[in-house]
Amino acid sequence: MSFAAVERGDAQCRAVDPRRADHDMREQPLAVRVDRLERQMELLTELPGRMDRLESQVLQLRHEMRAEFSASRADSEAGFAAVRAEAAAESAWVRSEFAAVRAEIRAGDEETRAQMRMLHEELVSRLTLIQEGQSARRTRRESTGRKRSR
Repeated sequence: MSFAAVERGDAQCRAVDPRRADHDMREQPLAVRVDRLERQMELLTELPGRMDRLESQVLQLRHEMRAEFSASRADSEAGFAAVRAEAAAESAWVRSEFAAVRAEIRAGDEETRAQMRMLHEELVSRLTLIQEGQSARRTRRESTGRKRSR
């Protein structure tokens, strides 16, 4: 069953079956039917004004939503910019710390190399002294052994 018209009472709206409305109207006296049609016409004449008010409200809502979304977008962009700036600052700090640590490691490496060179040179000189001492003993043994054999 299709409902083509809506009948509006004082406090409520209800759907009206057009076939029943025609049938009901035929049974009513002419004055009642005219009165009813006049009320329906009054409601219909109010419709363009109501539509204009509704359009105005929709446009106002649209404007307010656009403004709120723009404000939200601006807030988000500002927040993201702050986070990016903070991350960049932290990244720069970390880089500087890494550079300082690298410099400390290089300095430590140079110091270690210098100590290793010194220890190596000392070891070489000790080994040379040991070899010279052993050579001197051999020559003494050989010379004492020759003297004894004579």
